[in-house]
Amino acid sequence: MKPEAPESPDTCRIDVWLWRARFFKTRTLAAAFVEGKRVRLTRSGQESRLDKPSRNVRPGDQLVFAIGGRVTAVTVEAMGERRGPPAEARTLYSPLQIY
Repeated sequence: MKPEAPESPDTCRIDVWLWRARFFKTRTLAAAFVEGKRVRLTRSGQESRLDKPSRNVRPGDQLVFAIGGRVTAVTVEAMGERRGPPAEARTLYSPLQIY
């Protein structure tokens, strides 16, 4: 995998994004989850397992991961400026159908 470029306005670290989207209560929990290689990223048809919290995601990326026995599949829609209320967090992604 290529080294990540510095974060730009249209990209965000995966641990920060998972925290802003309210999948985790803290960035530390999100980072530990990613380090456990439990997140799959699909970008431009290529699938990879994320292994470092510093990896960037961008709008259009698809993420698949399991939390609490439930598989979650989402498309990243936006990066977000902050960790806002749940209604704001839901605008950062759209759910995917898994068959």
